Amino acid sequence: MKHKRRERWLGFLILLPSIILLGLFVYGFIAWTGIVSVSKWDGVTPDYSFAGLTWYKGLFTAVGGISHRRFVIDLWNTLFFTIFFLLICVAIGLLLAILLDQKVKAEGIFRTIYLFPMSLSFVVTGVVWQWIFAPGTATRPRGLNALFTQIGLENLTWKWYTSTDSIGPFHVALIPVIIAAAWQLIGYTMAMYLAGLRGIPEELREAARVDGATEVQIYRHVVLPLLSPITLSALIVLGHISLKIFDLVYTMTGKGTGFVTDVPGIFMFETTFRGNHYAQGAAISMVMLFMVALVIVPYLRYSLKREVEL
Repeated sequence: MKHKRRERWLGFLILLPSIILLGLFVYGFIAWTGIVSVSKWDGVTPDYSFAGLTWYKGLFTAVGGISHRRFVIDLWNTLFFTIFFLLICVAIGLLLAILLDQKVKAEGIFRTIYLFPMSLSFVVTGVVWQWIFAPGTATRPRGLNALFTQIGLENLTWKWYTSTDSIGPFHVALIPVIIAAAWQLIGYTMAMYLAGLRGIPEELREAARVDGATEVQIYRHVVLPLLSPITLSALIVLGHISLKIFDLVYTMTGKGTGFVTDVPGIFMFETTFRGNHYAQGAAISMVMLFMVALVIVPYLRYSLKREVEL
């Protein structure tokens, strides 16, 4: 009994520094940001006088002027970016995993190629894809436009991320950003699905074949349902990345003309560290935290509930 108690205390002492650092540098700073977001700090000099929800109201109501307009655009951009980013990553990641699961030759080489983008930072990815999608000018096209011009497909040249065209609230300039983000994380989704496919007993597929099921029916009625937990995990991980995206967009396009590629992360950065509107920037940060929490917290509750049931 004493030995077990000693082990528990030893484990607690080992974890204590991490607990203290986590409490201070994560939850402590979150609490401090929340305090600043309801203060009157609007300048270089700190002012912690209570201002209530003034800054939050300025983001969601017309009283905020251009800040309100920009934040609404940012939320729409984040919504469309998240939807298409998730669809591309999940669909192509699943397809690549299924193809690799067919025991192809040189599977290791293909896995390395698909996973390589994950080794890059979003900053590097943003710079590379900025070069690829740089539109150039009519007389000096660049990137893909230069390629299209050289092979006689001038009709396919486009403004890419400099375009101000939109379809309703969706800005088409987001398309290059979505492609760049998906390129980096498709390999991650592929790896998750491939691990799930390799964990499905072959006996289940053989039993379905004996019952007369085609390969398409096997994947539809046997494999895909078994992969649903992986799909949920991938959506959660990729979803929280897309909701707080900053570095990729900042290095690739910035906020864009008319905020066509702007996201809350860039708005928060410019408001806080360029405009010195610290309380408003803190309010934007808290809204971003709430958006991520709406995705993460239900998933954590679901995961804990499953562990208890098992």
